[in-house]
Amino acid sequence: MSNKLIDLVNITKIYDGVTVLDDLNLYIRENEFLTLLGPSGCGKTTTLRILGGFEHPDQGKVIFSGQDITQLAPNKRQLNTVFQKYALFPHMTIAENIAFGLKIKKKSRDYIKDKIRYALKLVNLEGYENRSPDSLSGGQQQRVAIARAIVNEPKVLLLDEPLGALDLKLRQDMQYELIRLKNELGITFIYVTHDQEEALTMSDTIVVMNQGYIQQIGTPEDIYNEPQNAFVADFIGDSNIIDGTMIQDKLVEILGARFQCVDVGFGNNQPVDVVIRPEDVELVSPAEGTIQGKVTHLIFKGVHYEMEVMAGGFEWLVHSTRLYPVGTDVGIRVDPFNIQIMNKPESEDEQAVMMDE
Repeated sequence: MSNKLIDLVNITKIYDGVTVLDDLNLYIRENEFLTLLGPSGCGKTTTLRILGGFEHPDQGKVIFSGQDITQLAPNKRQLNTVFQKYALFPHMTIAENIAFGLKIKKKSRDYIKDKIRYALKLVNLEGYENRSPDSLSGGQQQRVAIARAIVNEPKVLLLDEPLGALDLKLRQDMQYELIRLKNELGITFIYVTHDQEEALTMSDTIVVMNQGYIQQIGTPEDIYNEPQNAFVADFIGDSNIIDGTMIQDKLVEILGARFQCVDVGFGNNQPVDVVIRPEDVELVSPAEGTIQGKVTHLIFKGVHYEMEVMAGGFEWLVHSTRLYPVGTDVGIRVDPFNIQIMNKPESEDEQAVMMDE
């Protein structure tokens, strides 16, 4: 990865006495696809708006290419924003919509014409110059909004839930489009979403946020396979999060049964959170299982069966390509490498502690 492009330093933002961002520190590299991911109200859109200049932090600085741009107006920043609501002008043609920013910058007609052609080609909408926005599908309108942002040659594209209004198939198509665009344009993408799959599919780096704090920063693989706390584990994909006791290094007790694991350094007889992904739960015959249970629910998901197994007084979520009908007695086994051990938070607030990179 190349150099640091943006540095958010000690950013705090308070609305009506509620702290939305609490001493947030984050840097973004050049040509990175970075996603801010988290539930509603976690502070991700506020972070994006501060970057774009639509909001000013109560404390802290926004550094861009080594310069402090905290108080700079949005149109003076080398950033462009694409919102979920496409905000196209209905009375203008597609070409006029795309040219809007360039006309304000007083670019020549030939320059504007070239740029429109280039941008429409990039977003696969050649020949749409004279159409009106309301004759386009949602996905096409979103691509026009992206084209309009691209022609201004921003160093950074800010995308605020831009695919939220699209149906699933279109959303997936647009995810691939965005990855292709980023690679072709060589610009930095900062993307806001609450959709975990979207974040895992597209990002180089994911920043998981909750209650104004950064919970974890990492690659999609890190975030999924090595969540740093129960919030991240639960938010990224499905997880079984179970109260456990670390008996000693590499041995944990869950629901009265002892499981081998690979974690060390938690001390002896310490309460911990145990995280096991549904696809890592192996169903075997009762005699072969570490713990025994019964299948209570079953849904066919296309790629796998999603089952619920009541074992040890806990409802386990299990994903398997093998079918175990409801009512089947089963054993549960988990490979030691697939058991994640985490310290229990001391309090509610500690669940939202700042995680530094």
